[in-house]
Amino acid sequence: MTTETAAAPKVRVGNYRWVVVWLLFAAMVINYVDRQTIGLLKPTLSAEFGWNETDYANLILFFQASYAVSYLIFGRVMDRLGARWGFGIAFLIWQVAHIAHAGARGLTGFIFARMALGVGEGGGFPGGIKAVTEWFPKKERAFATGIFNAGTNIGAIVTPLIIPAIVLTWGWQMAFIITGVAGLIWLPIWLLVYRRPREHSKVTQAELEYIEQDPADPVEKVKWLKLFTKRETWAYALGKFLIDPIWWMFLFWLPDFLGKRYGLDLKTFGPPLIAIYLLSDVGSVGGGWLSSTLMKRGLTLNAARKIAMLICALCAVPVGFAALADNMWVAVGIIGLATAAHQGFSANLYTLPGDVFPRSAVGSVIGIGGMIGAIGGMAMARYAGWVLDTIGTYTPIFVVAASAYLIALGVIHLLTPKMEPVTL
Repeated sequence: MTTETAAAPKVRVGNYRWVVVWLLFAAMVINYVDRQTIGLLKPTLSAEFGWNETDYANLILFFQASYAVSYLIFGRVMDRLGARWGFGIAFLIWQVAHIAHAGARGLTGFIFARMALGVGEGGGFPGGIKAVTEWFPKKERAFATGIFNAGTNIGAIVTPLIIPAIVLTWGWQMAFIITGVAGLIWLPIWLLVYRRPREHSKVTQAELEYIEQDPADPVEKVKWLKLFTKRETWAYALGKFLIDPIWWMFLFWLPDFLGKRYGLDLKTFGPPLIAIYLLSDVGSVGGGWLSSTLMKRGLTLNAARKIAMLICALCAVPVGFAALADNMWVAVGIIGLATAAHQGFSANLYTLPGDVFPRSAVGSVIGIGGMIGAIGGMAMARYAGWVLDTIGTYTPIFVVAASAYLIALGVIHLLTPKMEPVTL
């Protein structure tokens, strides 16, 4: 007589953590509608207020200066308050500041509005990464980050679809008011839905165990200044310093490039910008998916992250030739490949603090890196304004973009050859 042993029933883990990701995705859509509106309206506002290239570069520089300081502060705020209230406060500030652009008069007024926007938006990514760190195990973080980061590209796609229609119908002021008021709907939903996993009634015990599968973090308080002494902090921060300015350049100057090189205007920017940022979405999700998949197939975290970043860095190289393309769609394809490469690289870089630091320090490290990245963005704004005013071509700017990612990966590998947990 034989005895058959019944297979243990498979426990359903649950997927509520992905609700958090989609809320973050929606916030990033709103964030980038707010951020990109100024780039799309550059020709309109320059004509109305008499801005030259240096004036516009200074507008971007002041935004990034306040963004840099805020990023650093909000990184610490997220570690103290948590993602729910920290992200909520940041969102409210940036949305109100976006609406305030409608009342700006002249360059000075816009500078103050952009600086207020930078204060709020400086809390966006520290809050988003903090939430992902709270809700996901290490093996899923890059994929989750890639998904919510893809919201930035959807925001960049939505902007050229809705802003021209609003401007041509009601004027540029209403572009800020309508999108700003509509975006405020997100805030009460976030505050009602978001809790830490252990505090959330929708999270099953099986999903909680899945989220908390990594070794427990030490509970001691992390000294903020001590983070500056760690090579891993500087690997993340210098990586951001090298790649963030490239994304800022694409975001704020692409409409201008397409206008000057191919004669596009407010009515015709849409299709090429949509194509570029759709490709960016593929890169954002694909880059995070790639490293997560490599880890599931047995590669170490170190190898998986760096292989994914290397592939992305190589895909960015052709953008050095984008301004030389006579055919607009060839240029769009090259730039789209580079923006996809940026987003894939960024999705993996964003996970580095959560990969090696305890959860209690992640927000602070994200803040430090964001500040350093924004300082790089300020340098790029100055450089772009100078190049366009003195040389009048985008080629030197795109050459810098082509090389930044390979240099960044080299710096990251030099400082964190193994990506091992940090002892604080």
